[in-house]
Amino acid sequence: MAERNVLGGQLEECGVDPVTGYYRTGRCTADELDIGSHSICAVMTKEFLEQQRRVGNDLVTPRPEWQFPGLKPGDRWCVVAARWLQAHAAGVPAPVVLACTHERALEVVPLELLRHYAVDVPDDVGTLQ
Repeated sequence: MAERNVLGGQLEECGVDPVTGYYRTGRCTADELDIGSHSICAVMTKEFLEQQRRVGNDLVTPRPEWQFPGLKPGDRWCVVAARWLQAHAAGVPAPVVLACTHERALEVVPLELLRHYAVDVPDDVGTLQ
């Protein structure tokens, strides 16, 4: 069975420059081995990156041992759903690419909230039930 996104469609690629995902496949695959649920495909902003660093989640500094290049504004990255929600509570959520966000994110973040920050709203918004 193919992995599904939050809209019920096939999970699409989040990013390959840099290569993202828990398994570094470019997709926000979020299976039971990914305890953190790196399920939300987010577009990095300066504010999001700064807030994450303040709470101890440094997404800017490269970590070659984890195949992590360090991020900059504009990069698309699979972020932990709880960390994204934490940033939302702080007033600095990163924009979300719904077609690339794994359905497992809905265990933590309501679809309505993700839709509010979506950067990939389809032409027919009626399909966003």
